[in-house]
Parts: sequence; C-alpha cells; structure tokens
Amino acid sequence: MIRSLTGTLVDLDQQMAIIRPGGPDVPFEIELLVPAYWTPHLATRAGDRITAFCKLHLESQSQGASFVPRLLGFPTASDRAFFEVFTSVKGLGQRRAMRAMASPPGQIAAWIASRNPKSLQTLPEIGKRLAETVIAELHGKVDPFVTAGSTIEPTTVTPVPAGPAEDAVAALIALGQQRTDAERRVARVLAEPESADLSADEIVSRSFVAT
Repeated sequence: MIRSLTGTLVDLDQQMAIIRPGGPDVPFEIELLVPAYWTPHLATRAGDRITAFCKLHLESQSQGASFVPRLLGFPTASDRAFFEVFTSVKGLGQRRAMRAMASPPGQIAAWIASRNPKSLQTLPEIGKRLAETVIAELHGKVDPFVTAGSTIEPTTVTPVPAGPAEDAVAALIALGQQRTDAERRVARVLAEPESADLSADEIVSRSFVAT
C-alpha cells in the first residue's frame, strides 16, 4: 500500500497530477488524482519535488462491472484523514468528494462544526439536501480538523412562538432531535403558507417532510 509519494511534478491537467518518483532517470510516472483545493498551488510547482499523502481507491467502471485502481493524493496526512471521514457520508463518493473539496478541509470542517449548510452549498457537487446530510452525519466528528483562521459562521434560528410551535419543539426533542435542529425544523414549517392553524402534531409531521 502506498501511503506517501515524493517525486517531481511533471504535469497537472485539471485535478490529475503526473509525478515522476525518484531521480530524472526513473523510467515511469505515476498519475495522481488530487483534491480541487490543492490544484492552484500545484499549478505553480511544475518541475518541483512534492510529497503527496496517498489513498488507493478502486474506481467503478461500466456500472460496477469492473474496477480501476486510482491513487488519490493529499498535501498532508491530516487532509487525507479528513477525506476518509468526509466520504463516510452516504451519497458522497470518493471522486465526487475530490471535486467537492474546492475549499481546504479545515474550512469545510468549520462549516460543518458551525452547522452552516449555505456555505457547504457553495462547494461543487454539494446541494441543499446533501449539505444537510453532511452536517447531520459529521457534526461533532470533524472538530479536530478545524484550523486556525477558518471562518466559523454560527447559524441563527428564529425563536419559535409559544403554543403549538413550542410544543412541537418539545416533541421533536423527545424524539431525539437536538434543540437547535428541532427549532430549525419547526421554523421551516412555520414559514410555509397556511401554517398558522396547525396543531403541534401536524407541525411535527410536516417538519420531517420539509427537511
């Protein structure tokens, strides 16, 4: 298993880096798929020696009929570790995640830690539903990857009014939701037309549909 690779950066085509390991007389080159956030830096490093921390990925071909080995490369071991956590989210495959990582892992981790789906949606491949899934599955798991200087933007939730809405929040908490998530669900339902006369049970039911 190749855990790291040091060599000369021969070429960079979008997210595909070509590296020649060892000296200039080495007769082979290695193709390395790199995350989007690393490519601007690599674009200025042609001819330089670089080190990539690697992960082997078996890429499906022909609807899973065959698999092609693909070597993924990251600038640090920490970035590789973040990628492994990031791709544990259902629906976020490894190649898709490499395109989605247009911002450094520390920044993406900060958005997840602060429950900021709007910022996650600025990343390629990440839509509204997937952003919410990423936060739901990884919140609390990526805090070690948040780096100094990353922008953590707190997500504010408008307080729900007393009455059925407040009772709905309590019911959602009893079902296992965190208070901030419960309040966010109820707020989305209350923003819908003709929501003023809903009972607490109806708000709870609609909160899952509106997610």
